[in-house]
Order: sequence, then C-alpha cells, then structure tokens
Amino acid sequence: MTARIKVKQALENGRPGQELLVKGWVRSVRTGKGVTFVALNDGSCQSGIQVVIEPDLPNFDEVSRMGTGSAVAVHGLLQASPAAGQAMELKARQVQIVGDADQEYPMQKKRHSFEYLRTIAHLRVRSNTFGAVFRVRSALAQEVHRFFAERGFLYVHTPIITANDCEGAGELFRVTTLDLANPPRVGGRIDFGEDFFGRATGLTVSGQLEGEIFAQAFSDIYTFGPTFRAENSNTSRHAAEFWMIEPEMAFADLSDDADLAEAFLKRLCTFALNSCDEDMQFFNAQIDKGLIGRIEAVATATFARMTYTEAIERLKKAAVSFQYPVEWGLDLQSEHERYLTEQVVGGPVFVTGYPKGIKAFYMRMNDDNRTVAAMDLLVPKVGEIIGGSQREERLDRLTGRMAETGIDPESLSWYLDTRRWGSTPHAGFGLGFERLIMYLTGMENIRDVIPFPRTPKHAEF
Repeated sequence: MTARIKVKQALENGRPGQELLVKGWVRSVRTGKGVTFVALNDGSCQSGIQVVIEPDLPNFDEVSRMGTGSAVAVHGLLQASPAAGQAMELKARQVQIVGDADQEYPMQKKRHSFEYLRTIAHLRVRSNTFGAVFRVRSALAQEVHRFFAERGFLYVHTPIITANDCEGAGELFRVTTLDLANPPRVGGRIDFGEDFFGRATGLTVSGQLEGEIFAQAFSDIYTFGPTFRAENSNTSRHAAEFWMIEPEMAFADLSDDADLAEAFLKRLCTFALNSCDEDMQFFNAQIDKGLIGRIEAVATATFARMTYTEAIERLKKAAVSFQYPVEWGLDLQSEHERYLTEQVVGGPVFVTGYPKGIKAFYMRMNDDNRTVAAMDLLVPKVGEIIGGSQREERLDRLTGRMAETGIDPESLSWYLDTRRWGSTPHAGFGLGFERLIMYLTGMENIRDVIPFPRTPKHAEF
C-alpha cells in the first residue's frame, strides 16, 4: 500500500513516473474538454499541486462535481506539467472524497478581505495568506528555541496564573472561583482570602519577574509563552492574549542586553529569508512590495545606539510636524520612533536612558538619578519592536523605586529576596512574538498573525 506523502515533499523530491498518494483540501475545481483539474493543498507549502482527472476514472462524474473545500485522497502518477507556473502535476488513478463540501462553503472565492476572514477564523487557515502566516509562525517559534539553546540558555515555563502585576498597570484578567453574584466581603471589599489561592490572582502580563529568579541560579534563561492584558483597546497592534519571548541574563549590563537583542533579531530575519523563502516571496508580492528588501537590510545592518536625550534633541530639530508633542520626559510615540529609525539613522537603532517617570520600577537607576538603564529597539516601518532594561540589583534603590511608584514591598518580598542574597547585575528584554511576525510578513493587524485572536468582545473559540 502506498504511503501518503506531503505535497511539499512531492514537489521538491518527486520525479516523473513516481506513484504517489497525496491527501488534502480542494482549493478549486475546473473542468474543460472532458478533463477536470483540481488544485489540491495540504498546508505543507504555498503552491499546492494540480491533480489531472480524466474521464476514464471510475467515479469521474462524482469527483467532477465535488465542491471547493472538500477533503480528498488522490493516488496517481507524478508527471511533468505543460502548464506555466508549475513543474509537476499529478495524474489521478484513484480519487476518494474523504469529506465533501457543499456550495455554502464560505471560501468559494480566491480572494476575501481580512475583515471577512476574521469572522471565519476556523476556516481562514485554508487560505493562501493564512497558510503562509502560520507556516512562518511555526518555523520562527522553533528557531527561537534553537537560538537560545545554542547559547546555553535555560528554557523556563513561568506561571500563567500569578499574584503580581509586573508592569504595575493594573490590567490583569482576574482568576477566581468566588461566587461573582455574592462574593465574600470584608469592610465592603471582596475578601480574596476566601478564594482558591487565598489571595487575588490574575493571568500574567509578563514572565520577567519569575525569570529573574531563575537567572540568579542558571545565569542565562528565557521564557516563551502566552501573556495577557485586559486593555480595552481595539487598535491593529493590541490583543488581549499574545505570546512573549523574554530572555534574562545574570552578570550582564544594558550593553550586553542590546548585543543579544541585535543578534536575536538578525538571526530571525535571516532565518525567515532563507528557510521560509516561498512564503516570504508570497508576502513580498501580495502583502508588502518592499518586504524582502527591508528585512535583508535589517539582517545585515549594524544597529545604531543613541540616548533618549539625544533622540529628543533630534526630534525637536526635525523639519516635520508631529501629531504628538516632543518634550523631555514624555514617552516616544510611533511617529517619533519611525522618524528616528527611518529618517535620522536610516536603519535599526537602540534608544537608551529613558526618564524614570515613564519606565517600570525594576529598571536600574542611572547615576544622574533622572534616567534608567532602559532600551528600546526601533526598526523601520514599525518603530519599537523590542523593549528591555538592566534590572535594579541594589536593594535600597529597588525598594526606593517601589515606594515612589506605590508598590507594597511586602507583595513582592520574594523578589526583594533575590537582591538580599547573591544579587548580580542582570538584564533582559521582551519581544512580542506577534509583533515580530507582523514585521517579518508585512501583515498589518495583530489579529491576522495569531491563530485565534482575543480582543475586546471577541472570544468565540
């Protein structure tokens, strides 16, 4: 019995006259001059394979009438194709309709808007665009692990349910088993002491703080997992559930952090270009005409570095009008970040030394007592893609910053313990995986690079 072979393998390694069994889903059925042509795709590659079905097939009439979207198994002979745009096709000897699809199948057309496809996220993965997106996503996820494994980093599974809010923004999804209709109360407030964990808990916004614990034992670690933010935002760059890559290094400063971030982004750019070539060519042709050139430029660039103060000075001298004000002490907006990377530097740039008032409590205070050892990596077209910092390893400075920002030291006593016993200079960064995929594919909405997007009022699956 012939074993099934994936379409990608058949096209890359097959030879004319080879007998094959392929299985997949019908993208289109076209009949002419007594011959039926079926475009078959099994998700293994962008192109799919053309199946030629002639009238001598026993179930020719049934097969000719099958609908777009049907699942089929095709046994046949591989042969050179006379048609343009394809080297090989499969001449069918036997076709089995595994699962038929009727005329109500909602993807009859070749092109649908992304807005429409989001309404059928359970089927959009069968389209060319989303097939390419999720093949690239899968390949990049595996490359992330290879990158850190080659450098001796420990992979840590940090908790999804947590009692701390790493960013201090209060945007946690609450996790509770209490009766929401009648929760226990003390002094008018909900008594979380009666809850499952005996305290208020939520879904994590970051694995960084727990990652720091492991870095103080294993030196170099990284996390790569889902994070959550209950931010009522409907922009193209925000989702309530997203994946974060967060390395943490002991005995490291901000410069070490930037070096790792640069090597990491270059590696992923190079990998996408070299190992996802067919899908990247698709994105370059159909989604973003300048995509490959832009990614190649980042992969080979030397990343510039400038301080936040210098960035503000450059922006104030800019011969353009910005929508948002430019003043020392204010955070940079996307328009500012893009101007710096596209017009001032002409390539990727690290901006460092941000005012302490706009950064998190855990970032190391610089000697000027005004700025912290933070960095943002800016790249053309999108602006910030990586954010990181050297962490504050000095106990007195850390508790002082917690007091300034209104964080109760007792709530993070375990975190402070890492500064009491064997503290080291350490640093890390965070890279939103969906933001990375958007950058490398040219897709402009985060909802289109995550399998099942979670946004306000949307959680169908």
